[in-house]
Amino acid sequence: MKNRIRDLREDNDLSQRKVAEAIGITQRKYSYVETGTQQLTDELLCRLADFYGVSVDYLLCRTDRDKPYPKK
Repeated sequence: MKNRIRDLREDNDLSQRKVAEAIGITQRKYSYVETGTQQLTDELLCRLADFYGVSVDYLLCRTDRDKPYPKK
């Protein structure tokens, strides 16, 4: 499976620490999330999607469309 979370971070030239700080977790926990050691929670998925401006489905590789859904 693709690792879109890592790919997005690398494509944006960000460190794990910068992303972790932006979404309110430690760098260690973020590393575990990125490697699949730590399961993603709904809350973390939403924080990551908001941070990168993509949909949760894109992060989960359910779609190749990276644009977020319109807000209600």
